[in-house]
Amino acid sequence: MLPSYRDKDDIVNTNQRNHCVSQKIVAMLSSYIGLQNRRDWLWKQTPHPFGVWDNIQMLGNAPNPDFLLLYQFDFPLPPPPKPWWKSWRKSQTPPLNIPSLLRGVPQERIIYLLREPPLQEVVKRNCANYKDASRYCGYISGPDNFAPHPDYMPAIWYVNHEFDFLDKGNIPDKMKRCSWITSGINRTENHRRRLAFLQLLRDNNFEFDLYGRNLPESSKSRGTLENKWHGMAPYYYNLSIENYADNEWYASEKLWDALLCWCLPIYYGGSAADKLLPPGSFLRLPSAA
Repeated sequence: MLPSYRDKDDIVNTNQRNHCVSQKIVAMLSSYIGLQNRRDWLWKQTPHPFGVWDNIQMLGNAPNPDFLLLYQFDFPLPPPPKPWWKSWRKSQTPPLNIPSLLRGVPQERIIYLLREPPLQEVVKRNCANYKDASRYCGYISGPDNFAPHPDYMPAIWYVNHEFDFLDKGNIPDKMKRCSWITSGINRTENHRRRLAFLQLLRDNNFEFDLYGRNLPESSKSRGTLENKWHGMAPYYYNLSIENYADNEWYASEKLWDALLCWCLPIYYGGSAADKLLPPGSFLRLPSAA
């Protein structure tokens, strides 16, 4: 006897329920501006809609996840000591309740990943984050030797194309020689060195197209881009300049974005790139040192 339509629906619903039972939901908590309450974080890096890859689903703001990823999450710093004449006043801001942010996930299923490099200006804060994370997280990693589990930073791309588009491997038409996408941020010594290198290239009339935010007028920037693909895919080469090159763990999207756009990166960075990529994947820019 053939099943009725209702029976068929029941079979489909049962299969869906069985699939959902095996699927693990990973939520995310970050201190990055713009990632708070983000539902679709990493969805463009999965082969299926809604952040699904095999039996894992990324749901950044899921209220009851199976796993929780603390992604570049800054634990609150201890308050500075109060002068004696203010010690009697109650604080207007209550301390952040970390357990309330963890959505009921047990410690062994909470992962802490630091993605920023150990620049001199932030290394103390990074170490404080690792120490605080040990109270709440079962696995703690970062791209430096201060982390309990030093490891390469997971590859994230900022090219605004979906997984399927990039996975097809269609080589874009190449029309121009070289580009560089960067910013005018100058809050650390390494940022200032990068801007000095930019000025050196301009002073020596090196031919390249520059894009980015808050760049000085002397840099001759062509402006900002909504999609990095537009400033990389039509070019043969891309200047991929890391903010940090002093350890064997750190490599960022500056390298991965260039490769996804079928550019040959002219790369300045640490030795992680040599370990992660086959020979000939990039041209290494020598250090001034």
